[in-house]
Amino acid sequence: MAFAGVLKDAEIKAALDGCAAADSFDHKTFFKACGLSAKSADEVKKAFLIIDQDNSGFIEEEELKLFLQNFSAGARALTDKETKAFLAAGDSDGDGMIGVDEFAALVKA
Repeated sequence: MAFAGVLKDAEIKAALDGCAAADSFDHKTFFKACGLSAKSADEVKKAFLIIDQDNSGFIEEEELKLFLQNFSAGARALTDKETKAFLAAGDSDGDGMIGVDEFAALVKA
């Protein structure tokens, strides 16, 4: 698992189970449940680098759609509604992407 050593498997499973149904994903609830919101700035940055699949320095909409699959290969994709809400919550500068500082603010919110 990509998050081994950063997050606990049991917490990841609980977080994923909590948003298994379509349109049930809430980033604040998810970050708390998986333990990411309690992690250090360095650990949050490590998580960002895992989610930034193309290493562009930003998390784009397509990467957000597949966000849960970074935590478990069998997890569902986010719905378009969830993806757009997640992007809107994290994209503080309006460029259509989430940078590392925006991600850190989103995780700690």
